Order: sequence, then structure tokens, then C-alpha cells
Amino acid sequence: MFFYFSKILEFFIYPFSWIILLVVLAIFVKKPGLKKKLFIAAAAVLFLFSNTFLLNQFTKRWDIEPATLTKTDTYNCAIVLGGFSSELATGAGFFNGSADRFIQALKLFQNGKVKHILVTGGNGSLFPDSFREGDWVKTQLLEFNVPDSCIMIEDQSRNTIENAAFSKQKLDSAHIKGPYVLITSAFHMRRSLQIFRKTKIEVTPFPCNYLAGDGYGGIGDFVPDPGALATWNIYIKEVIGYLVNDLR
Repeated sequence: MFFYFSKILEFFIYPFSWIILLVVLAIFVKKPGLKKKLFIAAAAVLFLFSNTFLLNQFTKRWDIEPATLTKTDTYNCAIVLGGFSSELATGAGFFNGSADRFIQALKLFQNGKVKHILVTGGNGSLFPDSFREGDWVKTQLLEFNVPDSCIMIEDQSRNTIENAAFSKQKLDSAHIKGPYVLITSAFHMRRSLQIFRKTKIEVTPFPCNYLAGDGYGGIGDFVPDPGALATWNIYIKEVIGYLVNDLR
């Protein structure tokens, strides 16, 4: 039930949804004064959340710093959170904009930093079909000559909470103990660490796929950017998820 509720709630937490709601209300209200205030509020929300400078200032404080591994650092397993591949209409998979998770895991394995790769991801759609991300990703790892014996797949999870719970079951059943390195996008790492540590899995964070810039305030950062609006959607979801998990 929580999974379905979270999917429905997503629509209402996005700034673009707020803008639409404010504009619709402004169109239908009769009072001129209130109508004007609603249009101004919609414009203010649009300006604030399309401002790249403000976005970068937030991400600098939210994102976990990039990991630095020494020459002697090795891990028994890299836990790679799904969400970096999607399904085509034909039922096949393809890498999406978060594919850096796959790339970094592969690099760590090929450089001898990790002994196993555990990919955790099923199908997070509200109405899932037979496609399972973990199964498809395994085929891609095999194409890069990663031995089958070094690949672990968890293909039932639908969200990060289930990623952590099912990963723990896989690791325990395979008797693979730490140290572990956790690979996911930088925007997602803070919430992922919170969940994995609550699940009693101690991991070293290895964030990747950074979405925002350095935030030093070039002139271009103050030009309204629809991409910033879309990126805020991602971060607001993460912040709310972090707070909800903290309460839970």
C-alpha cells in the first residue's frame, strides 16, 4: 500500500504541479485581488525553481561528496541500486540517464576494487509487466565479460526500502560479508545510506551521476532553465522520502 501511495503522491510534490494548480485556481476565482495574487505566486514558483543558481546551492549541500578510494581499498561486493535502465515497448531494456551507476560498478570490478557486483532492481512501475531490471542488467554485465560467478541479481524490489531489505537477504544467503560499497546517483545517496544503515548494512558510499553544476554563480545560472525545474522534481522527492523514512 505504501508503494502505491508514494507513486500517487509524487504528482503533488513537484513544483510544476504547483504552478499548474495556482494558474488553474487563478483562472477560476472571481475576486480580482486573489486572482492577481495567484498569478504572482505561480510566476514566483516558476522563477525560483527554474533558477540554476539556487538549485546548485542546494545540491552542493545535499549531494554526498565523490568517493576517493586508495590503491589498497577493496570490497567484497558493490551494491548497485537499480533505476539506471528502462524498458522499451518491445520488452527489451536500455540504459537511461542514470547509467553512470552501471559504468562505475563495472570500472570498480575491472580495476580489482570489488569482487562481486550485486544489482538490485525489479520493476518499479505502478502496473509492472514481466520486465525485471536486474535480469536485464545481468545480460549486459556478461557482455562485458564479468564472470557469472561474480554477479548477483535481486529482481523483486520496487523501491529503495526493498532494495536494502532484499539485498541483505541475498548477501546473507550467499555468505558474502562486508566491506560493501554502495553505488547510486549522488542525488539519491543520502536517502539510500539512511535506509541501508537502518537495515543494518554498513556500506561505503560511492555516489555518481552528479546532476548539477558547481554553483559558483555564472551569468547563465540566473537565466530561467526548464531543466532546473525538472531536476528540482528529483531532489524534492528525495528530501520528502528522507524525512518520511526518518519518521518511520
